[in-house]
Amino acid sequence: MLKKFAPLIILAVMAAAWNFDLPAPAQVEPPAFSDDADAILAQAFEDKANELMVSGSGRVLSVLRDDNKGSRHQRFLIELASGQSILVAHNIDLAPRVANIRKGDRVEFRGMYEWNDRGGVIHWTHHDPKGKFEGGWISHNGQRYE
Repeated sequence: MLKKFAPLIILAVMAAAWNFDLPAPAQVEPPAFSDDADAILAQAFEDKANELMVSGSGRVLSVLRDDNKGSRHQRFLIELASGQSILVAHNIDLAPRVANIRKGDRVEFRGMYEWNDRGGVIHWTHHDPKGKFEGGWISHNGQRYE
């Protein structure tokens, strides 16, 4: 009986030995919405930064009317854990509308920060249709919009 399973046993031992020689897996980058995101956004506000790709998360303070001048944008205000408020302007001509977003909802985002005296604006929360620049996204209720 042992002779019958010997090739399988040898293969199992070889596979186990081979796995021990594998290099350690590559370090996985932390999520884009790390604990440092609020500090980065606070510094961007203080520095009056523009065209800065950032990530973060916050709670929706209010959902505003769409901006329909030029490219259409879905707009909502979020508040970071630090208390800083930021306007999110999500281009709905290039990406799907964030569905069923309401006051109090948590959102995560990746986009371009532009300074203003009210806390800043996050835009470019979508793919680049020309494929030349890093795209952004919004995540809400387990759905990513890009």
